[in-house]
Amino acid sequence: METRGRSLVKAVVWNVIGLIVMTGVGFLATGSFGTGGIMAVVNTAIGFLTYLIYERVWAGIHWGRVGGARHA
Repeated sequence: METRGRSLVKAVVWNVIGLIVMTGVGFLATGSFGTGGIMAVVNTAIGFLTYLIYERVWAGIHWGRVGGARHA
């Protein structure tokens, strides 16, 4: 199981990457970095929250793990 801090850092790094990519996609779709940036920020905020929840749910599921101690 990973710590909450590790899950948080993973989520932040992943979302920074996503923010950069989505800004580029938004720019290509709209021709505007401002509009593309807004689209990217909204997408990143939603993705960040759902990723954190997803990671924490899976951290508590023991199915499919091999070895290691089980934590409650």
